[in-house]
Amino acid sequence: MGEKGEQLGVMPLIEAREIARRQNLDLVEVAATAVPPVCRLLDYGKYKYEQAKKEREARRSQRVVLLREIRLRPRIDSHDFEAKTRSVKKLLEEGDKVKITVLFRGREIVHSELGLKLLHRMADSLQAEATVDKQPSMDGRRMIMILSPVSGQKVKTKEEVKGAQDAKAKDA
Repeated sequence: MGEKGEQLGVMPLIEAREIARRQNLDLVEVAATAVPPVCRLLDYGKYKYEQAKKEREARRSQRVVLLREIRLRPRIDSHDFEAKTRSVKKLLEEGDKVKITVLFRGREIVHSELGLKLLHRMADSLQAEATVDKQPSMDGRRMIMILSPVSGQKVKTKEEVKGAQDAKAKDA
């Protein structure tokens, strides 16, 4: 292919190199596995620059999903539970995944069903905002459940995350 994308046809390598040299371009192999191999005439430096530019743009608009953690105890009061639910809702609205952990101390581990009820209650209260990624499961002396935002909610880009972190750093 020529510089503007036109087909030059099948030709010997020596002839293709000569055409590239006359037009002051590079001969770049595009599809090595094709028979015969497909090559293009282009300015390789310009091509590499364009590829790097596309890659930077793709990285900039990449979605960032953070995993945030909220810790609860099995004997949490109802008002405290509501406050934690509001915190989880806020994190979900920001587009983050939330790991809800129920910590058991001492003999509380005997009543792990309380933690299970607590996590199910949290999932039920956030049904409109979240979907359960990981069902409640024991991990040592902790019971863990992971919630993710319902699709269609706002998801932060890397630039938004960095801007929020910079704003927090200035406030502190």
